[in-house]
Formats: sequence, C-alpha cells, structure tokens
Amino acid sequence: MSDDKLLAGQEAAPRLFGVEDGRALAEAALRSITASTARVRGDDFLRILVRDLAQALDVTYVIAGRVIAMADGQEGIRTLAVWGGADYLPNMEYSLLHTPCQDVTDQSMCFHACGIQADYPKDTLLVDMRAESYIGMPMIDTEGDTLGILSAIDTKPISEDKRLLALSLLSIFAARGAAELQHQERERMLEQKVRQRSEALLAAQATLIEQEKMAALGALVAGVAHEVNTPIGVAVTAASTLSSYAAELVKCVGSERVSRSELVATAGRMREAALLVERNLLRAADLIGNFKQLAVDQGSQNVCAVALLEHAQSVVSAHGPELRKFGIAVELDIAPELRVRLDPGRWSQVLSNLLMNSAKHAYPNGGPGLIRLAARMEVDWLLLEFSDDGVGLTAEVRERLFEPFFTTKRGQGGSGLGMHIVYTIMHQMGGQAAVEPSPAGCRIKLRLPVREPV
Repeated sequence: MSDDKLLAGQEAAPRLFGVEDGRALAEAALRSITASTARVRGDDFLRILVRDLAQALDVTYVIAGRVIAMADGQEGIRTLAVWGGADYLPNMEYSLLHTPCQDVTDQSMCFHACGIQADYPKDTLLVDMRAESYIGMPMIDTEGDTLGILSAIDTKPISEDKRLLALSLLSIFAARGAAELQHQERERMLEQKVRQRSEALLAAQATLIEQEKMAALGALVAGVAHEVNTPIGVAVTAASTLSSYAAELVKCVGSERVSRSELVATAGRMREAALLVERNLLRAADLIGNFKQLAVDQGSQNVCAVALLEHAQSVVSAHGPELRKFGIAVELDIAPELRVRLDPGRWSQVLSNLLMNSAKHAYPNGGPGLIRLAARMEVDWLLLEFSDDGVGLTAEVRERLFEPFFTTKRGQGGSGLGMHIVYTIMHQMGGQAAVEPSPAGCRIKLRLPVREPV
C-alpha cells in the first residue's frame, strides 16, 4: 500500500509493451467482459465476472465477496464467487483481521506487486493459495458504505504493465459489482417486508375469521335461546296449571261428598297438562341437544364416521329459529344410509355458513323460500349441491363470492367472510367449492374427498 512498495514493484517489473498497447488491451478486455456479463444479474454475474477477470489479467485467483459480521463480532468476508485457476472453488467465510482485504474494506485500493505473504504473515489463506501478488478494490454502494471486495491474487509477481490493466478493470467492475450487491440487498429487504406484511395480513385474516365464527355462534346461541324459551314458557304455564288442578283434586277428595265425574274431569285436565309439559320439555331438550352437538362439532377437529342425513338435520334444526324468522324451509335429499368419514366440526361450519348466507342475502324482503341440500357419493368423493330459490347472483357477485371481505351488505352488518370461510375450509379438507350458473336463485357445488366407513 505504501509508495515505496509501489516503486519497488515498478523497478522490479520490466516494461513489456507501450501505453498504447496497454490501453488497447484494456479496452479489448473491457468489451469482452462487458459482453459476457451484460445479460446476467446477481450471483451469476459475479461468477462470470471472476472467471473472465482471471483470464483477462492472467492471474490464478479472483474473488468477489460480501462484508459480513462474524460470530466473534469481527468483520469478515463471505465469498460469492471464487475462481481458482481452472475452475470455481467452493465459497467460504474468513476474518478480515490481518489480511490485505481489511485494507480494501477501508475503501482503499490495495496493490502488492510481490511478497504479499511477507507483508501479511498472519494470513494463512495466502499461504494455502501460495500467493505472491495481490490487487483489491472495494465495492462501495451509493450511500458510501463498503458492501464487499473484488480482488485478484496470483502465484507470481504482477508486472507494472499488468498493474494498470488490473486497476482499470477492477475499478470498473467493482462499481458494477457494488450495484449488484446493493440490488440484492434491496430485493432481500423488499422480500422481507413483503413476507412480514403477508404474515401480518394472514394473521389478521385468521383473527377476523375466528371473530366471524364466534359472531355466527353468538347469533346461533341467541336464536336457540329464543326458541327454547317458548316450549319452556309453555311447560312452566302448564306446570302451574297442573298444580292448581292438583289442589282442586285434593279439595274434592277431602270434601264430604265426592263426585266421580268431578274426579274424572280433574284427572283428565291434569293428564292434559302433564302431557303438555312433557311435549314442550322434550322439544326444548331436542333444541338444546342439536345446538350442543353443533357447538361441540365446530370446536373439534376429529375425523370420524358421520351419518350425513342425521348430521344435516341437526344443523338445520339448530338454525331453525333464524330460518323460520325469514320464512325459509329446508329440503334434504340425502340417503339415510349414507355415512362417510370426515371432520364433523368443519363440515358443520360449512353447512351453517351456507344456510346463513342464503337467509341473509337470498331473500332481502323475506320468504317464503326453499333451500335444498342434496348429497351423494361418487367413487371416493362426496358431492354436495346447495341451492336456494332466492334473488340469485349477478355476474360480479358470482365471480367474487368466495373473496375475503366481499359482501353485498356493506354497512349493514355483513363482514364478507362467511363464504370465504366455506371456501377456506373446503380447501383445508382437500376439497373444492364452486358457484354453478343458475337461471334463478343460487347454486353451489362442493366436492370433498372422503371414504365411506366400512
């Protein structure tokens, strides 16, 4: 790096050709390397560059490397491309301490015409390479930071005539290499930002989907609670009446004169009241049982044998209050013996969302309306066709039905996640969901890979 060393190198090297010859050789080498690297980017550019520089300069090694932080806190170099005389060498990492590359990373051109091992006796890599001469250039980005190095190392001294050629080529292509490294760094940072934002978006979407599920379950709870109140209220009234009939019976029995006809009439009224209590409590028990089954199913992810008709009936029954509010009837076309192995929780969610989507969107002015669910097996696929006779879908709605956050009820409580959940669950289960063209109403086909239980 000192002027004495440069002068020593100049005195030791004979002049082989003139300035004009050197300029012509540099221009030819520049054109050749530029042509070979013009259509490549990134690491491919660096690999071609080190090979062609080695050939143009007639040196054994050319190294392109990036500055990195080592495990011990020191700076080091991670090579991106290494030419080793006859072929590429494996990439490696090494510390900058006590190496000529350390001077290069200080943004100084480093030239040693000969005796490089003596100048850096602690650099064992130079010994392994049997290095005699060294030229290094820093790769500096547009912010003035050193990104890496580009160095040429030979096992023989470098003449003064070759020095000018080497410095010219290395300075030109170190700038191009810095641009490539800066471009790679920007791409890496952009990819990291995209990945972080994608992960954040997916997390937010998952949260919204869970919130939508909870909102749907909350609406279901409210509907079932309202529906259960009716039979329980009737049962409470009937029980109170039964109590008054029992008091009348006790009064009749305790009187001096007991009429057989009065006893029979009172007993008959008591029997009717008891039957009324029994019927309404059984109805409430059925509603609660269906709701409990639906809630348990949606909270589990266990594949098991499911009787499709019975399962669909329980889902429809659990949503009965909401469907009746809109005046919607449901027709099930499912063979009673059809049993398949699937995840009943996620399947319940699919059916629930399909039913509620029709209830909310297919009949904006209320019913009457008819929803039809038909299911059958075809080889190892369960095919479900869902249809309603509502207002139908426009071409735009049909195209975007399964998009997240797409809703025709924006500002009216619609989240736009109901049908997206259907689509997501079907794909999670390995199935498919598609909107079929229909002259009236809405028609959706689902395909799910399942096997009938043995």
